[in-house]
Amino acid sequence: MYDIISKYCAVKENESLKNHTTFNIGGTAKLAAFPHSAEALAGVIKMIKGHGINYILLGAGSNVLICENYFDGIAVITSQMAAARTVGDYIYADCGVSLNRLAALAKENSLSGLEFAYGIPGTLGGAVYMNAGAYGGQTGDIVDSSEYIDAGTLEIKALGAERHGFGYRTSVYGKNKDFIMLSAVLKLKRGDKSEIESAMNKNMAARRQKQPLEYPSAGSAFKRGENFFAAQLIDGCGLKGFTVGGAQVSEKHAGFIINKGNATFSDVVNLTEHIKSAVYDKTGITIEREIKIIEF
Repeated sequence: MYDIISKYCAVKENESLKNHTTFNIGGTAKLAAFPHSAEALAGVIKMIKGHGINYILLGAGSNVLICENYFDGIAVITSQMAAARTVGDYIYADCGVSLNRLAALAKENSLSGLEFAYGIPGTLGGAVYMNAGAYGGQTGDIVDSSEYIDAGTLEIKALGAERHGFGYRTSVYGKNKDFIMLSAVLKLKRGDKSEIESAMNKNMAARRQKQPLEYPSAGSAFKRGENFFAAQLIDGCGLKGFTVGGAQVSEKHAGFIINKGNATFSDVVNLTEHIKSAVYDKTGITIEREIKIIEF
């Protein structure tokens, strides 16, 4: 299997997945594949499906919690897919390009629309998958089109903006597990470079002030509701600082669960279940986990 995959991209054996998540939690994969382009990713997926091999797909691993079991399959990690270029008011980019790099590329070309994404520790693929957003902006606002491989039929297809089904933390990719995004085109607007840079710096300063960036985490642990912010409900239940094993509700921001050191998959899961129960018992509101759980 190693020899087959290595024809398409770099491959590592017995790769620790904790090194590929922002939570620093996860087991070991038998193989990890690192495609460097959309074409290589498509080739890897076709090979995997053709041989009936189990796989999981990761970008920056910034919104996931991975179990600590041994994964007898292939972890496909897109972080080496770095192609991104501007054409007029558009950015063409592979799914593995980081949001920080895209925001910087937009700024350098006086393009506005990605300021909200500066500081989000994810990739374009993950951002489209979950319609990532912050500070009044969201990914769905700027996606013009995307290309994907259907892991069921192995066909490569394109989606126009209106076919992405964007909603709060969801998209057509989140609803169709066989749709694996390869690349996307972002439509931005001309702006003043200094104003764009100022907005980016303002957003980053707000993140550093309000969020526990000094600890490993997976970002916001729970989704907001139509009439509430999960962090406010959690804070109202007096849960800041509540700890299960090495996992803790951040004392800085109640919406974050942090890895205080050697937190396990079970620590985080048990903590999220405690939070959900405590919030429901006090408010009657059921909050929904935003972190994606990957078990095998």
